[in-house]
Amino acid sequence: MRRGIEALVGSRYRLVGSADEVGAAIELITERKPDLVLLDVHIGGGGGAAVVHAVKPVHAEIKFLVLSVSTSRDAVLRMFHAGINGYIVKTSDEESLLGAIQQTLQGGRPISREVAGHLLDIDDEIPVESGIDRLTPREREVMTLIARGYTYREVARSVSNPISIKTLETHVLHIFEKLGVASRHELTRFAYETGFVNPDSRDHPSD
Repeated sequence: MRRGIEALVGSRYRLVGSADEVGAAIELITERKPDLVLLDVHIGGGGGAAVVHAVKPVHAEIKFLVLSVSTSRDAVLRMFHAGINGYIVKTSDEESLLGAIQQTLQGGRPISREVAGHLLDIDDEIPVESGIDRLTPREREVMTLIARGYTYREVARSVSNPISIKTLETHVLHIFEKLGVASRHELTRFAYETGFVNPDSRDHPSD
């Protein structure tokens, strides 16, 4: 399906890259600065919301359009909380997808009718200020991995451009200060309660 979407999008727009994992996606987007990112809710490595959270504070001009099979209320609210511009389902036909991309590029907010009802009470569901917006892209990446159960050593070697344990500890200290948490346990609870990390993504790296 991914290759088919790439071919379809590439037939009308200039496709500058694709990725199937959060870290790789963030790195690619940051490097190539596309006008629009077509994003799945359940991308590996922390979920689509983690990508938006990492990129938006640094590149607010980049637009995000979700294309997903998920129509659950939690998924929709989580993605709009992160800062996406539109949300369409993968059952949409080719012209609907291309039209949604164009609409998003022009400042519109295309939303499939299957998920539109979830947005009626979005203002009541989404906190205005969570503190996440104060984190740097690197801190967001570290937070995602910690919340997924990685040890500090695993986090240090799993982030894009691996870092030392000492550098990681500095990042963790800054995260704690910005979010007002005092432990890994509190940080993990915060990540899941705010929807920053998808509950389905909790795992450990393979040896």
